[in-house]
Order: sequence, then structure tokens, then C-alpha cells
Amino acid sequence: MVRQVSPWKVLTRRKHLQADGTEGETKLNRVLGLWDLTALGVGSTLGAGVYVLAGQIAKDQAGPSVMISFAIAALASLLAGVCYAEFGARVPKAGSAYIYSYVCIGEFVAFVIGWNLILEYIIGTASVCRGISLYLDSLLNDTLKTTFAEVAPMNVSFLGSYFDFLAFGLVVVFGVALAFGVETSTMANNFVTCLNIFILGFVIIAGAIKADFSNWTVEPSNVTANYTIGSGGYFPYGFEGTLQGAATCFFGFVGFDCIATTGEEVRNPRKNIPQSILLSLLIIFLCYFGVSTVLTLMLPYYLQDANAPLPYAFEYVGWPVAMWIVTIGGLVGLLASLFGALFPLPRVMYSMAQDGLLFRFLGKVSPRFRVPVTGSIIAALFTAVIAGLFDLAQLVSLLSIGTLLAYSVVAISIMLLRYMDYCEMEESSGQRQESRASETTSLTSRSERFTCGSFCTQLFNVHRLSEPNAISYRIVGVLATIFCLLSLGLGVLIMQAHPSIASQEPWALTLLVVLILLIVLVILLICLQPREARSRLFRVPFVPIVPAISIFINIYLMLQLDSWTWIRFGVWMIVGLSIYFFYGLPNSYRELKRQRAGWQKLKYSDRL
Repeated sequence: MVRQVSPWKVLTRRKHLQADGTEGETKLNRVLGLWDLTALGVGSTLGAGVYVLAGQIAKDQAGPSVMISFAIAALASLLAGVCYAEFGARVPKAGSAYIYSYVCIGEFVAFVIGWNLILEYIIGTASVCRGISLYLDSLLNDTLKTTFAEVAPMNVSFLGSYFDFLAFGLVVVFGVALAFGVETSTMANNFVTCLNIFILGFVIIAGAIKADFSNWTVEPSNVTANYTIGSGGYFPYGFEGTLQGAATCFFGFVGFDCIATTGEEVRNPRKNIPQSILLSLLIIFLCYFGVSTVLTLMLPYYLQDANAPLPYAFEYVGWPVAMWIVTIGGLVGLLASLFGALFPLPRVMYSMAQDGLLFRFLGKVSPRFRVPVTGSIIAALFTAVIAGLFDLAQLVSLLSIGTLLAYSVVAISIMLLRYMDYCEMEESSGQRQESRASETTSLTSRSERFTCGSFCTQLFNVHRLSEPNAISYRIVGVLATIFCLLSLGLGVLIMQAHPSIASQEPWALTLLVVLILLIVLVILLICLQPREARSRLFRVPFVPIVPAISIFINIYLMLQLDSWTWIRFGVWMIVGLSIYFFYGLPNSYRELKRQRAGWQKLKYSDRL
């Protein structure tokens, strides 16, 4: 007789991570190499932002120290990047943060992350298409806007003022191209990305020729016009302004995580995925750093044009030809961003559909093209409608929340993975009875009993265990949860009580010190726990410190988002949870029940 499966066990079951870090062969076509992945990561990140972001931050937040802001943001992005790189090497599967959280945390959290990744890629693609439409329209004297407003006006408060047929058509064309020709589409993306980098290289070299280092030492007394210039010098808004600029710059590095969704379409993924993530981050940083440096050397920071800084800068120094090259570069960057934003969307949907958490027809792979054609076309059509209906300002506010949440969960998963008990996973998943079993639950255990005494003993690792067990893994899970809550409290304190901390009020300083000490204590207790044996695969260094810093940065940035963003996020989650509880959860329940019946049948046959 098969024992009843509790809903909690279904919600917390995990994918089994085999010794070689895979789950078997893939149905998708392995055609992508190291340079394809690097171009995908660079292209999806270096969109129009590299042509706009540096000027905006230099003028309003950091001044000439914007280059330091980009360096700090690059370091913060690198922390998230190395976490993705390790998972890309160990779990080379389609799905990115979704599959990583499924391996380490459980099914429910994995669905939440996967659903948010879908939101991120939909909004990212739609916003890029809407941006291309606005960019072209600015060059055509608003011809597109006037025509679309006459043909299809919309008078609904939460929608755009007109239906954008160009944005709609761009998504459809790119979506169909990706659905039927990944290899050809990748070659086109490689070309566009290389062209974008070439234009940025031209900007850096040409800007360096016109550099004037006196623009980094501007004195307020020498400025007669009515400009907002702060205190002048290299840090006109103080180092605090540089840090605020770094928080804004961080979003300029968002996009490299699309590489992690390609795990089943990459040749030698355990080597190429981590290398391409780190290489793309390096190229992105060099472009941002170079552009921000020459931009503030070409003209003073307070004269920057916030909307089109590079064309204005070249016009300012008397190079109109360079101005038009940069204008073309902005369009090229947007096209590369469109490919990078749309490419991972059907891959995440494919991975979730394969697990039964989304409708299975979305994960059906074409035997001819070896691509989830149905999922790709449906994703493109849905995204196209969103791009046509909503304007750019409404789209951008939702873009960052899914990314930051995914970054946080990947960092948490790395922390858990390092202290995971693989023997417990194998036994509890039934692998010793059935090699095909691939899932487990975080509530099962081996011979250890989880009591208050065993918890306290293992918390300080009194017996100096060298290998993880079920109890030590659960302790790390509890400590990681406490760390996230303490990070949330510290982030709220810094945001809400910053003036009190700056004025050194006793209550604020006391609370700050207590929270920091508790965070340090939690990290030390995690360090005491036994961890997995060393592997030849790429690994995040200094665990749990590196993931911990990444988690805090992501939580702090999420706290910066406005309330309307969280309300829209809540509506999206209500839709997703309805799909999960009425479709995904029953599928998982039946799957786990069937596996348990199979294990018991094998056990009975062994006894006979």
C-alpha cells in the first residue's frame, strides 16, 4: 500500500543533482560555442543604456567619479556572475535560476523564480522594442507616433496612448526567426554585437583624442551660469553620490544571466558557460568604464545631456560625423538587446513545462529544428501584444524586480549547494533502489534524528564533522533564512534611518551595530558546518561570504523599488500561483505518488 503524499513534501521536493552535474541527454540542439554565448551576454546587456546611462549618472549623481560607480557596480555584478557561473558548470540545463533553485531549495520557490524570470524577459523584450520604436521616431520627427495615434488610438489610463505596430512587429519577426533558426539567429546576433562593440571602441578612441583633464577639476567659483554642480572636483556630490550612482549603474549590467538559460544548447557547457559569463562581464565593464571616462573628459559633467549624452558630447567638441555614428550605434545596441532579451524566454518556459509546472505543450520540441517552436511562437505573440499596448515608462518599472529576486535565490542556492548532503539526497530520492529517480524532498533524512540537542550540537559542529549530513544541511538552510531576514532589517534601517546614522544618534548606531554583529555571527556559524568535497568544476570562492554580500546587495536594491512596482508584481504572482496550484501542483503530486509506488514495488520484488 502506497503511503499518502503530503502537499508540503510536494512543495519542497528538489531535483536530484547527479554526480556529473547533469540529468541526461537534451532534446535541444547543441550548436552554441564560447563566443556565441559571450556575444549573447554582451549584446543583451550593452543596449542603448551604454549610450545613455553614463551621462545621466555623471550629471545627476556622481560627476566625473561615474567611472568609479561603474567599477563598484561591476564588482557587485561579478558576485552574482560567479554564482551563475558555478551553477552553469554544475547544472548545465535550460532554465537558469529556475533550475538552480529547484535543485537546492524546492519546487515552490523554483516556480516563483521561474515565473518571475518569465516576467523579466517579457518586460525586457517589450521595453526594448518600444525603445527601438521611440528611437526611430525621434529620427523621423514623430512620424510613427502620429500615424499610429490616428490608426489605433487607445484611451485607457493604464495603457499607452496608441497601439505600437512597429514594436509588435519586431517581436513577432525576431520570435519567429528564433523559433526556426537558432544557429542562423546567433550568427546575426554575433555580427550585431561585434558592430556595437566596434562603435563603442570608436567612441572611446575618438573621445580620448578630445579629452581635457581640467573637466575633472571644475571649481564652482569658475562656473558663472546657473548649473547644478555640487561642490565641484572629482567627487562633486561626495562619495555618497558615487555610491548612489553605483546602485543605478548596477542595472546597466543586468542581462548576462541569459547565458545561463542556454545550458542544453551549448557545446561543452560546463566549461563554456562559466567562461562566457565572466568574459561577457569583463567586456561590459570595459565598455562602460571607457565610455564614462571619455564622456566626462570631453565636456564637464554639469553640461551633460541626460537623454543623449554621447551625440551631444561629439557635437560639443565639433565632430558631427562621430555624432551620427553614435546615433547609429544606439540603434545597433537596441537590436542586440532585443535578441538577448527574447532568446531566454522560451527556454525558461520549456524547462518549466518539462517539469509539469507549466502547460506541457509549451515544452514540446520540434524534431526538425530541435527548438521548442510552439513555446517560442506563443511567447513571442504574448510579448508582442504587451509591447504594442504599454508604453516604455510602464514597462521599465517592472523589469528589475525579477532579476534581483533571481540573483538573490541563485546566491542562496550556492550557499546551500556547498553544504548539501548528497548521500541523503540519493537515499531519500530512491536512487539506490531506482537509478531513474530524479527528485527528492528536503524533509527526508537518513539515520539522523532532528532534535533540539542534535541541532545545538551541530550548530557549533562540536564533533568536527568533515562531511555534510541531513542535520548540517538543515542548519545551513535555517541560518541562510535568518541571514536574509537580518539583511532585510539592515537594508530597511539604512534606508529609513540614514539621517540618524549620519548624525550618530545612539539608538540608530546601536541597532546598526547589533544587526551587523548578528550577520557576522550567522556567517561564522555557516562556516563551521561541514561542506562538500572539492570539485574540478568552476566554484565560487570564499563561500559563504561572496554569496552573502551578493544577497545583501540584491535585497537592498529591491527595497529601492517603488510601491506600484510591488503592486504590479503582486498581480503577476497571483496569476502565476493560480496556474501552479491548479495545474503544476496536481501534476507534481501525481508524479511523486507514481515514483513512490514504483520504489515500493521494487522494494517488494527485492524481498521476494
